[in-house]
Amino acid sequence: MNLDEYAGYDALGLARLVERKETSPRELAATALAAIEAVNPKLNAVIEIYDDRIAGLDAKSLGRGPFRGVPFLIKDVGPHLKGRKTEFGSRLCQGLTGEVDSNFATLLKASGVNILGRTNTPEYSMASSSENLLYGATSTPWKLGHSANGSTGGGAAAVSAGIVPIAHGSDIGGSIRGPAAWCGGIGLKPSRARISSGPLYDEWGYGMAMNFVQTKTMRDTAAMLDCLAIPQPGDPFVIKAPPKAYARYLRPSGEPLRIAWSATPLMDAPVDPEIAATVKKTAKALAKLGHRVSEAAPEIDLPALDRVCMGIWFFAFDRRLDAYGEKTGRKVGPDTVEAGTLRFYEYARSVSHYSFLDSLAFMNKTRRATGAFFAKYDIWLTPTTAQTAPKLGFFNMNVDLPPEEFITREEAFQQFMVLYNVTGQPAMSLPLGMHTNGLPIGVQLGARPGEDHLLIQLGAELERAMPWRDRKPPVRVGRG
Repeated sequence: MNLDEYAGYDALGLARLVERKETSPRELAATALAAIEAVNPKLNAVIEIYDDRIAGLDAKSLGRGPFRGVPFLIKDVGPHLKGRKTEFGSRLCQGLTGEVDSNFATLLKASGVNILGRTNTPEYSMASSSENLLYGATSTPWKLGHSANGSTGGGAAAVSAGIVPIAHGSDIGGSIRGPAAWCGGIGLKPSRARISSGPLYDEWGYGMAMNFVQTKTMRDTAAMLDCLAIPQPGDPFVIKAPPKAYARYLRPSGEPLRIAWSATPLMDAPVDPEIAATVKKTAKALAKLGHRVSEAAPEIDLPALDRVCMGIWFFAFDRRLDAYGEKTGRKVGPDTVEAGTLRFYEYARSVSHYSFLDSLAFMNKTRRATGAFFAKYDIWLTPTTAQTAPKLGFFNMNVDLPPEEFITREEAFQQFMVLYNVTGQPAMSLPLGMHTNGLPIGVQLGARPGEDHLLIQLGAELERAMPWRDRKPPVRVGRG
């Protein structure tokens, strides 16, 4: 299989070729390696290759799910894979390996994908750009030298450039959706508890974080959600599943949805006019499809919400880093963590148990207020990010700023995403526009808790009405 042909398929397309014996998992793995060698030197999306999953691949080790043999990359966070390195993009954790497979990894393997490498991320997934001192910076394939966002920038860039058709992502404040927006792909953050966080955690990030994938087609998104949204023994609670498999929501339902849209900033930071125009264009497209569309937004005190999130994100963060250091034989300091990370390490020491509990109470208050808005509307349509990708170096964990200033600086770009991590609602970024500067524009859809299937439905409708499949970034595998 040549690179042009390989990059032209989505994940299910490649799996279908394997099923028909028109290619083999080992041939796909070798082609993926050639794809990495062709474009990764420019992008720096892939930071490790598992040789035993390429030349040494035993096809009998692959799961029998719908993605059997499809090359897949996992993000440098977790840990998820027993015996594989998970370094969090940090010198402190260099050489750290996983002790068990996570439930997420077990379900991934059952889906049939061939996990053959690891992707770049900012240190501890904390910055809005996948840059770190351990492995360097990842560019969006749309414009070299510009950010792929964070923290799943490596995975999103790899999918957009055609290195693999699907890759791991995780999201605690926009880390699946932001990279999808800046790399021109699809990024769904599922509902809280939709995908198991076990066995090491009950709820990852105190319920704010979810694992899923980066894709380029809605059918891959839906099919992988069917593979991963399977409750596991010991999960603290199980949320209601939709009446049908997610893949069946790719067809139009014929039922109009109540959709609110807004591109009004949530803080004292502007939304790029071309991004706002793309949101409005999407609202008009949805109205034309028969949905009831109006301009509206919930009341959100984003600065207050960010302060509360800091009390959740960095509660015991210092103890976490100290524990990593004990495992690797290193101490937290300027030689092992980046300047911004060291600031947050010191900040974490001031986050008391009382402030943590107060933060949880504020999150509950926010969920209730947002729930009242979503009682009136099925979907809220907004920008994914307020601006397109900046140049590398603008965001990273080596930016030495006070924690509050650091978060405010990032939220100027990311302001529409964190609400859904707080409320536990599903949200998805779709690549529905292109800026005149040559960078992609992501549009975000959010739904009520547990109603991930509505995002699948609308995403499929928009994929047909505002198609993006033929857009190709300048840096890509093959030239097709």
